[in-house]
Amino acid sequence: MDTDYRLPATLMRGGTSKGLFIRADALPDDTEQWQSLLLRAIGSPDPYGRQTDGLGNGTTRSSKVVIVSPSRRDDCDVDALFGHVFTDEARIDWSGNCGNLAAAVPLFAVMEKLARPEDGVATIAIWQANVGKRILAELEIFEGQAVWQGDFLIDGVAFPGAPIRLRYLDPAGDCSEMFPTGLLMDKLKLPDGSQVDATLIDAGNPTLFVRARDFGLKGRETAAEIDPAIMRRLEMARAAATVAIGLADDIFAAGREYPATPKISFLSQDGDPDCALHARALSMGKLHPAYPGTDAIALACACATEGTLPAELAGGPVRGMPLTFSHPSGRLTLEAVLGLDSLGWKVDEVVLTRTARPLMRGEVFIPLD
Repeated sequence: MDTDYRLPATLMRGGTSKGLFIRADALPDDTEQWQSLLLRAIGSPDPYGRQTDGLGNGTTRSSKVVIVSPSRRDDCDVDALFGHVFTDEARIDWSGNCGNLAAAVPLFAVMEKLARPEDGVATIAIWQANVGKRILAELEIFEGQAVWQGDFLIDGVAFPGAPIRLRYLDPAGDCSEMFPTGLLMDKLKLPDGSQVDATLIDAGNPTLFVRARDFGLKGRETAAEIDPAIMRRLEMARAAATVAIGLADDIFAAGREYPATPKISFLSQDGDPDCALHARALSMGKLHPAYPGTDAIALACACATEGTLPAELAGGPVRGMPLTFSHPSGRLTLEAVLGLDSLGWKVDEVVLTRTARPLMRGEVFIPLD
């Protein structure tokens, strides 16, 4: 009698994140079994918060899974489904995308022969199933294999790699306008009776931007330097935004049903003339050590829009040029490419360059309880 399930998988780094990549056809036909298998593979739930008995390492940037399959769409090569695995709960959040791990999807697709591009600079089209958006990944192919070694460095990653150019097409939300409340700047009412200025945007992932100073922060604090009461107030703001954009009926449902969506970042001005502003993000209630890719997409779109809180902190809208901002691990540069429609200008795509590489390939031994 078998006592374990052996799941073929590849551990990959994409941008500043790591995750377990799995072919959809390696999982059981019954999708209801997927969650229990993936939780056990990562090592959740773990009351000690370390995921010692799995492939996670107790951090939100590594407790992730990506399921990849041949695309069902004519305009894409592969479909990708992202899951953010809770550390201490038996839950996986499927509500958003991971912009960093998106860079590893084309590598995995070529490794698994889910895509067979010709040598040279190739474009692999990804359908991001969580948010219903297309991503075009441009990367080098040599002798049928994706090139991942190179000299391109990104802040937050110790070693260089080959650049992978990601074009996030039409990043505005699939079920709402880019600014889902209809306002560029909201007065967000918090459960403690206070109000804060905020920009709520749906691009990349739904994201909330607030000023660091409105929460008593300078904007560059470490996790240990932030009072737990301030962290709770930031979470209250995030929960209030969840209600404001129509995802949840009340703040209690927001925390229970949407713990990772929308994202929240607090912003501050940057003294460096080469950086538009400084940004810090919370990921599942913890400070991110660098900056999430999807939050960066939302920030680029917000900075391109006059009247938003990020554009105000940046000294005006950033258009027709790349946006460079600082974060705890360094800097990030990306660009919102603008176009026109019958209502005026809009964001056609956001272009972001990352690196990625495979770390290990094999089988995950999953005990059958």
